[in-house]
Amino acid sequence: METLFESPTQLKEAWENLKTQQPKLRIRNAAQTLGVSEAELLATGIGENVILLTSDFVEQVQKFPTLGKVMALTRNECCVLEHKGTFQKIEIHQAGPMKIATVIGPIEQRLFFKSWKYAFCVTNETPRGTMISLQYFDQAGEAVLKVYLQDESDFDAAEALVQAHTAEDQHSKIEPSPLDPVETVSRQELDFESFSSDWENMKDTHDFFGMLRKYKLNRLNAVEWIDDKWAYEIDRLAARKVLQVASETQLPIMIFAGNSGNIQIHQGKVKTIRQLDQWLNVLDPDFNMHLDESVVKRAFVVHKNTTEGLVSALELFDKKGELVVQFFGLRKPGIPQKTEWKDLLDSLN
Repeated sequence: METLFESPTQLKEAWENLKTQQPKLRIRNAAQTLGVSEAELLATGIGENVILLTSDFVEQVQKFPTLGKVMALTRNECCVLEHKGTFQKIEIHQAGPMKIATVIGPIEQRLFFKSWKYAFCVTNETPRGTMISLQYFDQAGEAVLKVYLQDESDFDAAEALVQAHTAEDQHSKIEPSPLDPVETVSRQELDFESFSSDWENMKDTHDFFGMLRKYKLNRLNAVEWIDDKWAYEIDRLAARKVLQVASETQLPIMIFAGNSGNIQIHQGKVKTIRQLDQWLNVLDPDFNMHLDESVVKRAFVVHKNTTEGLVSALELFDKKGELVVQFFGLRKPGIPQKTEWKDLLDSLN
């Protein structure tokens, strides 16, 4: 990402001016306004309210359970998920740069460390008091995960984590670089018959990722090009009905939203649904979702075969063709999805 600023000092001055003009502007939006990444903007506070942490991300994440109750925030351009709870159980899989973590419990996530590049501890003064957070970013300087301490958090454990992982050089420059593009094929290049057969013969929803890699397909093209039996486009604002019905009938659902380095997952019922301008929100005590519908361009109902029957989802894509959020009926291994969920998706148009 090219920058108009010759130095962090110059960038910091521009941000201070922007905050004076727009005091309620969030840092992500400020970074977009200034034409820099959020990580670069945050780094201008190093030595004041920001501490640069080391890049041993796995070791840091493994200490998250010691923090007690926190708020975990994962977002992309379109959707934000916030869960209050504990990092109850963390399992690390694979090795080297391909390491991933499975987080299970009140906070549920899939962490892909290959994309993680920068980490900070941030202390902000807010109208509600001092807010301390651990923030992680990918190589493009985009946030992959933010963990905010709560009143019930273990602040001593947080301080020990930060002290153990404070970078020796607090002056190292943040130099974001674009994420590596993924090679994809055109419709003419796709072996559609083989692709269609593989889709029909899926045994598990996780087979889908391997299928995309095998055929060098991006997800949007896959759901666009497959037969309507398996995926079809519906109204881009269909999430409104899904959440409203799920709330009214107390139908338990799953919500997946993520970015290059993390997928956060909600499992359970939703209660309070509020539309505020372009934002569709779930505002429950320990779970919030904020979906910017102005960025949603397309929506699809998608079906996949598994050994336990059909698994159906509502998938939303942004203006760049990126998947931003998925909605499923809550299901557990060995138990088919509820007919009420399939009926709800069938009612969408």
